[in-house]
Amino acid sequence: VDLPPYGHNKADITQRLAHFLDRPLFPWKKLIVGFSITQYLFEGFLSLRQYQVLKQTRPPKVLQNEVSQEVFDKSQQSYGRAKAKFGLVSGLYGQIQNTAFIYYDVLPKLWTLTGSWLLSYAPARFTGEITHSIVFVLTFMVIQQVISMPTSIYHTFVLEEKFGFNKQTPKLFIMDMLKSQMLGFVLAPPILAGFLAIVQKTGNKFFYYLWLFGAGLQVFMITIYPITILPLFNKLSPLEPGDLKTGVEGLADRLKFPLHELYVIDGSKRSAHSNAYFFGMPWKKHIVIYDTLIEKSKTQEVVAVLAHELGHWSLGHTTRLFGISQAHFFYIFALFSVFINNKSLYQSFGFHKEFPIIIGFILFSDALAPMDTVIKLLMNILSRRYEFQADEFAQKLGYSTELARSLIKLQIQNLSTMDADWMYASYHFSHPILSERLGALGWYGDSKVVESDADSKEEKTAQASGREL
Repeated sequence: VDLPPYGHNKADITQRLAHFLDRPLFPWKKLIVGFSITQYLFEGFLSLRQYQVLKQTRPPKVLQNEVSQEVFDKSQQSYGRAKAKFGLVSGLYGQIQNTAFIYYDVLPKLWTLTGSWLLSYAPARFTGEITHSIVFVLTFMVIQQVISMPTSIYHTFVLEEKFGFNKQTPKLFIMDMLKSQMLGFVLAPPILAGFLAIVQKTGNKFFYYLWLFGAGLQVFMITIYPITILPLFNKLSPLEPGDLKTGVEGLADRLKFPLHELYVIDGSKRSAHSNAYFFGMPWKKHIVIYDTLIEKSKTQEVVAVLAHELGHWSLGHTTRLFGISQAHFFYIFALFSVFINNKSLYQSFGFHKEFPIIIGFILFSDALAPMDTVIKLLMNILSRRYEFQADEFAQKLGYSTELARSLIKLQIQNLSTMDADWMYASYHFSHPILSERLGALGWYGDSKVVESDADSKEEKTAQASGREL
Protein backbone atom coordinates (compact mmCIF):
# COMPACT_ATOMS: atom_id res chain seq x y z
CA VAL A 1 0.00 0.00 0.00
CA ASP A 2 1.30 3.46 -0.92
CA LEU A 3 0.64 5.85 1.94
CA PRO A 4 1.72 9.50 2.21
CA PRO A 5 5.42 9.78 3.08
CA TYR A 6 6.40 10.07 6.68
CA GLY A 7 6.89 13.59 7.99
CA HIS A 8 10.05 14.90 9.58
CA ASN A 9 8.49 15.74 12.94
CA LYS A 10 10.77 13.92 15.38
CA ALA A 11 8.09 14.16 18.03
CA ASP A 12 6.01 11.67 16.08
CA ILE A 13 6.92 8.53 18.02
CA THR A 14 4.82 6.27 15.81
CA GLN A 15 6.65 7.21 12.63
CA ARG A 16 10.05 6.99 14.30
CA LEU A 17 9.21 3.56 15.65
CA ALA A 18 8.10 2.42 12.19
CA HIS A 19 11.43 3.49 10.71
CA PHE A 20 13.34 1.81 13.53
CA LEU A 21 11.55 -1.55 13.06
CA ASP A 22 11.91 -1.62 9.27
CA ARG A 23 15.41 -3.05 9.20
CA PRO A 24 16.69 -4.86 6.08
CA LEU A 25 17.40 -8.55 6.65
CA PHE A 26 15.85 -8.44 10.12
CA PRO A 27 14.92 -12.10 10.94
CA TRP A 28 11.18 -11.55 11.42
CA LYS A 29 10.36 -15.12 10.37
CA LYS A 30 12.67 -16.68 12.96
CA LEU A 31 11.41 -14.30 15.61
CA ILE A 32 7.73 -15.08 14.97
CA VAL A 33 8.36 -18.83 14.78
CA GLY A 34 10.28 -18.52 18.03
CA PHE A 35 7.34 -16.67 19.64
CA SER A 36 4.96 -19.37 18.46
CA ILE A 37 7.06 -22.29 19.70
CA THR A 38 7.77 -20.57 23.03
CA GLN A 39 4.07 -19.97 23.60
CA TYR A 40 3.26 -23.61 22.76
CA LEU A 41 5.94 -24.88 25.15
CA PHE A 42 4.73 -22.54 27.90
CA GLU A 43 1.13 -23.66 27.48
CA GLY A 44 2.29 -27.27 27.41
CA PHE A 45 4.16 -26.69 30.68
CA LEU A 46 0.97 -25.28 32.22
CA SER A 47 -1.02 -28.26 30.95
CA LEU A 48 1.43 -30.67 32.56
CA ARG A 49 1.05 -28.81 35.85
CA GLN A 50 -2.72 -29.08 35.53
CA TYR A 51 -2.45 -32.78 34.68
CA GLN A 52 -0.78 -33.38 38.04
CA VAL A 53 -3.78 -31.76 39.75
CA LEU A 54 -6.08 -34.02 37.74
CA LYS A 55 -4.40 -37.00 39.42
CA GLN A 56 -5.88 -36.08 42.79
CA THR A 57 -8.00 -38.88 44.22
CA ARG A 58 -10.39 -36.89 46.44
CA PRO A 59 -12.59 -33.86 45.68
CA PRO A 60 -11.92 -30.52 47.39
CA LYS A 61 -13.16 -30.44 50.98
CA VAL A 62 -16.05 -28.09 50.23
CA LEU A 63 -17.41 -30.61 47.69
CA GLN A 64 -16.86 -33.86 49.57
CA ASN A 65 -20.48 -33.96 50.78
CA GLU A 66 -21.80 -33.18 47.31
CA VAL A 67 -19.71 -35.21 44.91
CA SER A 68 -19.57 -38.98 44.99
CA GLN A 69 -16.26 -40.67 44.36
CA GLU A 70 -17.67 -42.04 41.10
CA VAL A 71 -18.64 -38.57 39.83
CA PHE A 72 -15.30 -37.10 40.91
CA ASP A 73 -13.35 -39.84 39.15
CA LYS A 74 -15.38 -39.32 35.99
CA SER A 75 -14.98 -35.53 36.09
CA GLN A 76 -11.46 -35.00 37.33
CA GLN A 77 -9.69 -38.14 36.26
CA SER A 78 -11.54 -39.39 33.18
CA TYR A 79 -13.06 -36.38 31.41
CA GLY A 80 -10.52 -33.88 32.72
CA ARG A 81 -7.53 -35.99 31.73
CA ALA A 82 -9.05 -36.82 28.36
CA LYS A 83 -9.55 -33.12 27.62
CA ALA A 84 -6.01 -32.34 28.79
CA LYS A 85 -4.51 -35.00 26.51
CA PHE A 86 -6.66 -33.80 23.62
CA GLY A 87 -5.51 -30.23 24.26
CA LEU A 88 -1.86 -31.23 24.13
CA VAL A 89 -2.29 -33.22 20.91
CA SER A 90 -4.48 -30.62 19.17
CA GLY A 91 -2.07 -27.90 20.27
CA LEU A 92 0.85 -29.82 18.77
CA TYR A 93 -1.16 -30.36 15.57
CA GLY A 94 -1.85 -26.64 15.35
CA GLN A 95 1.79 -25.79 16.05
CA ILE A 96 3.01 -28.12 13.29
CA GLN A 97 0.44 -26.65 10.93
CA ASN A 98 1.46 -23.06 11.73
CA THR A 99 5.17 -23.80 11.42
CA ALA A 100 4.65 -25.64 8.13
CA PHE A 101 2.68 -22.70 6.73
CA ILE A 102 5.59 -20.41 7.53
CA TYR A 103 8.40 -22.78 6.54
CA TYR A 104 6.90 -23.65 3.15
CA ASP A 105 5.88 -20.04 2.37
CA VAL A 106 2.21 -20.93 2.03
CA LEU A 107 1.07 -17.30 2.27
CA PRO A 108 3.02 -15.95 -0.74
CA LYS A 109 2.23 -19.08 -2.77
CA LEU A 110 -1.48 -18.80 -1.98
CA TRP A 111 -1.43 -15.08 -2.75
CA THR A 112 0.16 -15.77 -6.15
CA LEU A 113 -2.27 -18.62 -6.86
CA THR A 114 -5.40 -16.60 -6.06
CA GLY A 115 -4.03 -13.71 -8.13
CA SER A 116 -3.59 -16.01 -11.12
CA TRP A 117 -7.20 -17.21 -10.70
CA LEU A 118 -8.44 -13.63 -10.91
CA LEU A 119 -6.29 -12.86 -13.96
CA SER A 120 -7.57 -16.00 -15.68
CA TYR A 121 -11.27 -15.93 -14.82
CA ALA A 122 -12.31 -12.49 -13.51
CA PRO A 123 -12.97 -9.27 -15.44
CA ALA A 124 -10.12 -6.77 -15.30
CA ARG A 125 -11.98 -4.46 -12.90
CA PHE A 126 -12.02 -7.28 -10.31
CA THR A 127 -8.28 -7.89 -10.23
CA GLY A 128 -7.35 -5.12 -7.80
CA GLU A 129 -5.99 -5.57 -4.28
CA ILE A 130 -9.36 -5.56 -2.52
CA THR A 131 -10.87 -8.30 -4.70
CA HIS A 132 -7.62 -10.25 -4.58
CA SER A 133 -7.57 -10.01 -0.78
CA ILE A 134 -11.17 -11.23 -0.51
CA VAL A 135 -10.48 -14.27 -2.70
CA PHE A 136 -7.30 -14.97 -0.75
CA VAL A 137 -9.06 -14.81 2.63
CA LEU A 138 -12.00 -16.97 1.52
CA THR A 139 -9.62 -19.57 0.10
CA PHE A 140 -7.59 -19.51 3.30
CA MET A 141 -10.79 -20.01 5.32
CA VAL A 142 -11.64 -23.14 3.35
CA ILE A 143 -8.13 -24.52 3.79
CA GLN A 144 -8.27 -23.86 7.54
CA GLN A 145 -11.67 -25.57 7.76
CA VAL A 146 -10.39 -28.67 6.01
CA ILE A 147 -7.24 -28.83 8.14
CA SER A 148 -9.18 -28.44 11.40
CA MET A 149 -11.70 -31.16 10.51
CA PRO A 150 -9.86 -34.12 12.11
CA THR A 151 -9.58 -32.48 15.56
CA SER A 152 -13.12 -31.11 15.36
CA ILE A 153 -14.56 -34.52 14.48
CA TYR A 154 -12.58 -36.24 17.21
CA HIS A 155 -13.62 -33.70 19.83
CA THR A 156 -17.32 -33.98 18.96
CA PHE A 157 -17.81 -37.62 18.08
CA VAL A 158 -15.16 -39.28 20.24
CA LEU A 159 -14.33 -37.15 23.29
CA GLU A 160 -17.72 -35.51 23.94
CA GLU A 161 -19.58 -38.62 22.79
CA LYS A 162 -17.68 -40.86 25.22
CA PHE A 163 -18.85 -38.80 28.21
CA GLY A 164 -22.43 -38.38 27.03
CA PHE A 165 -22.28 -34.69 26.07
CA ASN A 166 -22.51 -34.86 22.29
CA LYS A 167 -26.02 -34.68 20.87
CA GLN A 168 -25.05 -33.85 17.30
CA THR A 169 -25.62 -36.22 14.44
CA PRO A 170 -23.11 -36.34 11.56
CA LYS A 171 -25.73 -34.59 9.40
CA LEU A 172 -26.13 -31.74 11.89
CA PHE A 173 -22.36 -31.46 12.25
CA ILE A 174 -21.93 -31.11 8.48
CA MET A 175 -24.82 -28.65 8.22
CA ASP A 176 -23.32 -26.49 10.98
CA MET A 177 -19.98 -26.50 9.20
CA LEU A 178 -21.56 -25.53 5.87
CA LYS A 179 -23.63 -22.78 7.50
CA SER A 180 -20.53 -21.38 9.19
CA GLN A 181 -18.69 -21.33 5.87
CA MET A 182 -21.69 -19.71 4.21
CA LEU A 183 -21.75 -16.99 6.87
CA GLY A 184 -18.04 -16.41 6.34
CA PHE A 185 -18.53 -16.09 2.59
CA VAL A 186 -21.41 -13.63 3.09
CA LEU A 187 -19.92 -11.46 5.86
CA ALA A 188 -16.20 -11.50 5.11
CA PRO A 189 -16.22 -9.74 1.69
CA PRO A 190 -18.00 -6.49 2.73
CA ILE A 191 -16.15 -6.32 6.06
CA LEU A 192 -12.79 -6.92 4.42
CA ALA A 193 -13.58 -4.49 1.58
CA GLY A 194 -14.45 -1.79 4.13
CA PHE A 195 -11.30 -2.51 6.15
CA LEU A 196 -9.01 -2.28 3.10
CA ALA A 197 -10.74 0.75 1.59
CA ILE A 198 -10.30 2.68 4.84
CA VAL A 199 -6.58 1.90 4.96
CA GLN A 200 -6.13 2.80 1.29
CA LYS A 201 -8.00 6.11 1.41
CA THR A 202 -7.28 7.65 4.82
CA GLY A 203 -3.49 7.83 4.93
CA ASN A 204 -1.25 7.37 7.95
CA LYS A 205 -4.06 8.09 10.42
CA PHE A 206 -6.17 5.23 9.10
CA PHE A 207 -6.29 3.57 12.53
CA TYR A 208 -8.75 6.21 13.84
CA TYR A 209 -11.18 5.35 11.06
CA LEU A 210 -10.61 1.62 11.42
CA TRP A 211 -11.42 1.92 15.09
CA LEU A 212 -14.72 3.70 14.35
CA PHE A 213 -15.48 1.12 11.66
CA GLY A 214 -14.83 -1.73 14.10
CA ALA A 215 -17.00 -0.19 16.83
CA GLY A 216 -19.86 0.35 14.40
CA LEU A 217 -19.47 -3.19 13.11
CA GLN A 218 -19.70 -4.59 16.66
CA VAL A 219 -22.94 -2.72 17.32
CA PHE A 220 -24.32 -3.87 13.96
CA MET A 221 -23.47 -7.51 14.67
CA ILE A 222 -25.04 -7.32 18.14
CA THR A 223 -28.22 -6.06 16.45
CA ILE A 224 -28.49 -8.59 13.64
CA TYR A 225 -27.12 -11.65 15.46
CA PRO A 226 -30.38 -12.74 17.16
CA ILE A 227 -32.43 -11.94 14.06
CA THR A 228 -30.42 -13.47 11.22
CA ILE A 229 -27.51 -15.58 12.53
CA LEU A 230 -28.63 -17.38 15.68
CA PRO A 231 -31.77 -18.91 14.01
CA LEU A 232 -29.49 -20.62 11.48
CA PHE A 233 -28.12 -22.83 14.25
CA ASN A 234 -30.64 -22.89 17.09
CA LYS A 235 -34.33 -22.43 17.74
CA LEU A 236 -35.35 -19.74 20.19
CA SER A 237 -38.78 -20.23 21.74
CA PRO A 238 -40.54 -17.83 24.13
CA LEU A 239 -40.43 -19.12 27.70
CA GLU A 240 -43.82 -20.55 28.60
CA PRO A 241 -45.81 -18.86 31.40
CA GLY A 242 -45.11 -20.36 34.81
CA ASP A 243 -43.10 -19.94 37.97
CA LEU A 244 -39.79 -19.56 36.12
CA LYS A 245 -41.03 -16.82 33.82
CA THR A 246 -42.69 -15.03 36.74
CA GLY A 247 -39.50 -15.29 38.81
CA VAL A 248 -37.23 -13.99 36.06
CA GLU A 249 -39.55 -11.14 35.11
CA GLY A 250 -39.84 -10.19 38.78
CA LEU A 251 -36.06 -10.16 39.09
CA ALA A 252 -35.76 -8.00 35.94
CA ASP A 253 -38.35 -5.53 37.30
CA ARG A 254 -36.57 -5.41 40.63
CA LEU A 255 -33.29 -4.49 38.95
CA LYS A 256 -34.92 -2.27 36.27
CA PHE A 257 -33.34 -4.51 33.64
CA PRO A 258 -34.76 -3.58 30.18
CA LEU A 259 -36.06 -7.09 29.47
CA HIS A 260 -37.80 -7.40 26.11
CA GLU A 261 -38.16 -11.16 25.72
CA LEU A 262 -37.37 -14.39 27.55
CA TYR A 263 -36.24 -17.27 25.35
CA VAL A 264 -35.46 -20.94 25.72
CA ILE A 265 -32.76 -22.20 23.35
CA ASP A 266 -32.61 -25.81 22.17
CA GLY A 267 -29.00 -26.33 23.21
CA SER A 268 -29.78 -29.99 23.91
CA LYS A 269 -29.76 -30.83 20.21
CA ARG A 270 -25.98 -30.32 20.18
CA SER A 271 -24.75 -30.75 23.74
CA ALA A 272 -25.79 -31.71 27.25
CA HIS A 273 -23.89 -28.73 28.70
CA SER A 274 -25.96 -25.97 30.34
CA ASN A 275 -25.82 -22.19 30.25
CA ALA A 276 -27.77 -18.91 30.29
CA TYR A 277 -26.95 -15.44 28.96
CA PHE A 278 -28.42 -12.15 27.79
CA PHE A 279 -27.79 -10.00 24.73
CA GLY A 280 -29.15 -6.94 22.96
CA MET A 281 -28.91 -3.17 22.86
CA PRO A 282 -28.79 -1.14 26.12
CA TRP A 283 -32.50 -0.33 25.93
CA LYS A 284 -33.74 -3.73 24.69
CA LYS A 285 -32.31 -6.91 26.21
CA HIS A 286 -33.13 -10.57 25.63
CA ILE A 287 -32.47 -13.37 28.13
CA VAL A 288 -31.72 -16.84 26.77
CA ILE A 289 -31.90 -19.95 28.96
CA TYR A 290 -30.68 -23.33 27.75
CA ASP A 291 -33.32 -26.05 27.86
CA THR A 292 -30.75 -28.27 29.58
CA LEU A 293 -30.46 -25.78 32.45
CA ILE A 294 -34.24 -25.71 32.93
CA GLU A 295 -34.43 -29.48 32.79
CA LYS A 296 -31.69 -30.10 35.35
CA SER A 297 -32.31 -27.26 37.84
CA LYS A 298 -35.07 -26.10 40.12
CA THR A 299 -36.86 -22.85 39.36
CA GLN A 300 -35.14 -20.74 42.02
CA GLU A 301 -31.75 -22.14 41.02
CA VAL A 302 -32.29 -20.96 37.44
CA VAL A 303 -33.38 -17.54 38.75
CA ALA A 304 -30.22 -17.45 40.89
CA VAL A 305 -28.06 -18.10 37.81
CA LEU A 306 -29.80 -15.20 36.06
CA ALA A 307 -29.35 -13.02 39.15
CA HIS A 308 -25.62 -13.61 38.69
CA GLU A 309 -25.82 -12.77 34.97
CA LEU A 310 -27.85 -9.63 35.57
CA GLY A 311 -25.32 -8.71 38.24
CA HIS A 312 -22.79 -8.26 35.45
CA TRP A 313 -25.19 -5.81 33.80
CA SER A 314 -26.12 -3.96 36.99
CA LEU A 315 -22.49 -3.57 38.08
CA GLY A 316 -21.50 -2.23 34.68
CA HIS A 317 -19.27 -5.15 33.78
CA THR A 318 -20.66 -5.51 30.26
CA THR A 319 -20.21 -1.80 29.56
CA ARG A 320 -16.66 -1.79 30.95
CA LEU A 321 -15.69 -4.87 28.95
CA PHE A 322 -17.09 -3.27 25.81
CA GLY A 323 -15.02 -0.18 26.56
CA ILE A 324 -11.92 -2.31 27.16
CA SER A 325 -12.49 -4.13 23.87
CA GLN A 326 -12.68 -0.77 22.08
CA ALA A 327 -9.43 0.35 23.70
CA HIS A 328 -7.87 -2.96 22.66
CA PHE A 329 -9.03 -2.49 19.07
CA PHE A 330 -7.60 1.03 19.00
CA TYR A 331 -4.28 -0.22 20.38
CA ILE A 332 -4.13 -2.98 17.72
CA PHE A 333 -4.96 -0.67 14.81
CA ALA A 334 -2.60 2.06 16.04
CA LEU A 335 0.25 -0.44 16.39
CA PHE A 336 -0.60 -1.86 12.96
CA SER A 337 0.11 1.58 11.50
CA VAL A 338 3.70 1.08 12.68
CA PHE A 339 4.06 -2.18 10.74
CA ILE A 340 1.96 -1.61 7.63
CA ASN A 341 4.88 -0.32 5.52
CA ASN A 342 7.49 -2.58 7.10
CA LYS A 343 9.08 -4.07 3.99
CA SER A 344 11.52 -6.16 6.02
CA LEU A 345 8.55 -7.97 7.60
CA TYR A 346 6.97 -8.70 4.21
CA GLN A 347 10.26 -9.80 2.69
CA SER A 348 11.01 -12.18 5.54
CA PHE A 349 7.88 -14.09 4.54
CA GLY A 350 8.49 -14.14 0.80
CA PHE A 351 6.71 -10.96 -0.34
CA HIS A 352 9.37 -9.09 -2.30
CA LYS A 353 7.40 -7.28 -5.01
CA GLU A 354 3.90 -6.93 -3.55
CA PHE A 355 3.05 -5.70 -0.06
CA PRO A 356 -0.68 -6.43 0.41
CA ILE A 357 -2.42 -4.81 3.36
CA ILE A 358 -4.17 -8.01 4.45
CA ILE A 359 -0.89 -9.93 4.45
CA GLY A 360 0.69 -7.19 6.52
CA PHE A 361 -2.13 -7.44 9.05
CA ILE A 362 -1.79 -11.23 9.28
CA LEU A 363 1.97 -11.02 9.80
CA PHE A 364 1.56 -8.17 12.28
CA SER A 365 -0.94 -10.29 14.24
CA ASP A 366 1.65 -13.07 14.48
CA ALA A 367 4.28 -10.60 15.67
CA LEU A 368 1.83 -9.29 18.27
CA ALA A 369 1.23 -12.75 19.79
CA PRO A 370 3.44 -12.26 22.91
CA MET A 371 1.63 -9.04 23.82
CA ASP A 372 -1.74 -10.72 23.24
CA THR A 373 -0.72 -13.45 25.67
CA VAL A 374 -0.14 -10.81 28.36
CA ILE A 375 -3.46 -9.14 27.56
CA LYS A 376 -5.24 -12.51 27.77
CA LEU A 377 -3.76 -13.08 31.22
CA LEU A 378 -4.83 -9.62 32.42
CA MET A 379 -8.33 -10.03 30.97
CA ASN A 380 -8.77 -13.38 32.73
CA ILE A 381 -7.72 -11.80 36.02
CA LEU A 382 -10.28 -9.03 35.51
CA SER A 383 -12.97 -11.51 34.41
CA ARG A 384 -12.50 -13.66 37.51
CA ARG A 385 -12.82 -10.54 39.67
CA TYR A 386 -16.07 -9.66 37.91
CA GLU A 387 -17.39 -13.20 38.47
CA PHE A 388 -16.84 -12.90 42.21
CA GLN A 389 -18.60 -9.53 42.17
CA ALA A 390 -21.57 -10.94 40.24
CA ASP A 391 -21.80 -13.84 42.73
CA GLU A 392 -21.78 -11.33 45.58
CA PHE A 393 -24.51 -9.34 43.81
CA ALA A 394 -26.73 -12.44 43.63
CA GLN A 395 -25.90 -13.20 47.25
CA LYS A 396 -27.07 -9.74 48.34
CA LEU A 397 -30.34 -10.35 46.48
CA GLY A 398 -30.89 -13.38 48.70
CA TYR A 399 -29.86 -16.11 46.26
CA SER A 400 -26.72 -17.31 48.02
CA THR A 401 -27.93 -20.86 48.70
CA GLU A 402 -29.72 -21.26 45.37
CA LEU A 403 -26.69 -19.99 43.43
CA ALA A 404 -24.34 -22.33 45.31
CA ARG A 405 -26.64 -25.27 44.63
CA SER A 406 -26.92 -24.35 40.96
CA LEU A 407 -23.14 -23.94 40.58
CA ILE A 408 -22.59 -27.37 42.11
CA LYS A 409 -25.17 -28.96 39.84
CA LEU A 410 -23.71 -27.30 36.75
CA GLN A 411 -20.24 -28.39 37.80
CA ILE A 412 -21.34 -32.00 38.14
CA GLN A 413 -23.57 -32.05 35.06
CA ASN A 414 -20.86 -30.50 32.88
CA LEU A 415 -18.12 -32.64 34.49
CA SER A 416 -16.14 -29.41 34.89
CA THR A 417 -12.73 -29.46 36.52
CA MET A 418 -13.20 -29.32 40.29
CA ASP A 419 -9.70 -28.14 41.12
CA ALA A 420 -6.91 -26.47 39.17
CA ASP A 421 -3.28 -25.54 39.31
CA TRP A 422 -3.01 -21.83 40.14
CA MET A 423 -0.73 -21.01 37.21
CA TYR A 424 -2.90 -22.91 34.75
CA ALA A 425 -6.07 -21.28 36.10
CA SER A 426 -4.55 -17.79 36.02
CA TYR A 427 -3.65 -18.16 32.36
CA HIS A 428 -6.64 -20.10 31.04
CA PHE A 429 -9.67 -19.57 33.27
CA SER A 430 -12.01 -16.61 32.89
CA HIS A 431 -14.04 -17.92 35.87
CA PRO A 432 -12.86 -18.84 39.38
CA ILE A 433 -12.86 -22.55 40.20
CA LEU A 434 -15.93 -23.83 42.01
CA SER A 435 -14.35 -24.23 45.46
CA GLU A 436 -13.28 -20.55 45.41
CA ARG A 437 -16.77 -19.39 44.41
CA LEU A 438 -18.46 -21.53 47.06
CA GLY A 439 -16.06 -20.23 49.70
CA ALA A 440 -16.88 -16.65 48.74
CA LEU A 441 -20.61 -17.46 48.94
CA GLY A 442 -20.15 -18.94 52.40
CA TRP A 443 -21.17 -22.44 51.32
CA TYR A 444 -19.66 -25.23 53.40
CA GLY A 445 -21.44 -28.26 52.03
CA ASP A 446 -23.76 -28.70 55.00
CA SER A 447 -26.59 -30.28 53.02
CA LYS A 448 -26.99 -32.52 50.03
CA VAL A 449 -27.52 -30.66 46.77
CA VAL A 450 -27.46 -33.31 44.09
CA GLU A 451 -30.34 -35.73 44.25
CA SER A 452 -29.94 -39.45 44.26
CA ASP A 453 -30.93 -41.33 41.13
CA ALA A 454 -34.30 -42.13 42.68
CA ASP A 455 -34.95 -38.47 43.54
CA SER A 456 -33.91 -37.40 40.06
CA LYS A 457 -36.31 -39.87 38.43
CA GLU A 458 -39.14 -38.69 40.68
CA GLU A 459 -38.45 -35.05 39.77
CA LYS A 460 -38.46 -35.81 36.04
CA THR A 461 -41.76 -37.69 36.42
CA ALA A 462 -43.25 -34.71 38.22
CA GLN A 463 -42.02 -32.31 35.51
CA ALA A 464 -43.52 -34.50 32.82
CA SER A 465 -46.88 -34.58 34.62
CA GLY A 466 -46.88 -30.82 35.06
CA ARG A 467 -47.29 -30.84 38.84
CA GLU A 468 -45.24 -28.70 41.20
CA LEU A 469 -42.64 -30.32 43.46
